Amino acid sequence: MNQEQIHSILQDLSNRNVEEVLIKKEDFLIFRAELVKREDFKHFRGIAHHGGDTIYTYLDEPRS
Repeated sequence: MNQEQIHSILQDLSNRNVEEVLIKKEDFLIFRAELVKREDFKHFRGIAHHGGDTIYTYLDEPRS
């Protein structure tokens, strides 16, 4: 996964083009590094699953 793909995924989530996205364990660190650079990063919620995969969704209200 590269930065361009990550930005596209994050845009799709924030624009509500997709409800959720699965990020594989091997892509988590680079994905999160790009995610925290965004001003709206607190609107993204990641739920970790067995094996290290994480499902991200976009929230209307920012998490605290």
